[in-house]
Amino acid sequence: MMKLLKTEWLKLKNYNAFIVLSSFLVLGVFTTNYIVYTVNKNIVGNVNTGGLVSSFNPYSFSMTWQTTSYATGWLLMLPALLLIILVTNEFTYKTNRQNIIDGWSREEFINVKLALALIIAVCMTILVFITALLFGFASGTDFSLNGFSHVGYFFLKSLSYNLIAVLMGVWIRRTGFAIGLYFIYLGAENIISQLLDVWSIKLRSEHGIDLGSMGDYLPMNASDGLLTFPDNPLKSIAKSNLPTDYIWLVIVLAAGYLVLFYWLSRRKIIKSDL
Repeated sequence: MMKLLKTEWLKLKNYNAFIVLSSFLVLGVFTTNYIVYTVNKNIVGNVNTGGLVSSFNPYSFSMTWQTTSYATGWLLMLPALLLIILVTNEFTYKTNRQNIIDGWSREEFINVKLALALIIAVCMTILVFITALLFGFASGTDFSLNGFSHVGYFFLKSLSYNLIAVLMGVWIRRTGFAIGLYFIYLGAENIISQLLDVWSIKLRSEHGIDLGSMGDYLPMNASDGLLTFPDNPLKSIAKSNLPTDYIWLVIVLAAGYLVLFYWLSRRKIIKSDL
């Protein structure tokens, strides 16, 4: 696998799209969190809410892991976009066939793409960890690992986005169509998720049936639902009227979807024509 990854790195290191998107991504992580930090400090903190929100600091060490993971989660479409481009380029320029001619098996070809999706998710998680540390220390609060599980939820979300991108790439094979379908699916699932969440609220309020937030049970929203902004007092009051968050169920579903994306990607490459 290391030899395959070295070959993959040779393709990437001088690729302009990789350099540009990676640079934007690293800069975007720090910029996004700085914006959230600044808005909370200079705007939200000065709003008169009777003390309910003014003392709320989302980047204190008791909340920084959750806040940073949530804010950075909005940027995960960038590495997914990069993966779609990398995978579809293999088919556009016929390099996938050349790899097979050079001695790669179909399993090795798809495994290295899936490994790349994993490596990118790990790198993103490390970046979130470093950013959360920096903002936590900047807050002047005592070090704490409270809420550190959200960094794990971020990794799950990042890997989900990446594996869906690989799946779109190997099934569609054309860059423009794959990117378009990725964003269309993302938008469609979010709309369906919102409708399911409204239905969940009605079931609880009108019939006393608490099935949780059913919008979080969809493929991309499963990992999305694990990452939320820290609860301030006002949010906690509103949340008391919402369906229960069955985190264990969402984690199981998110992990199950990962296995499904992995299996579908491998099956497509192994069974279909090159």
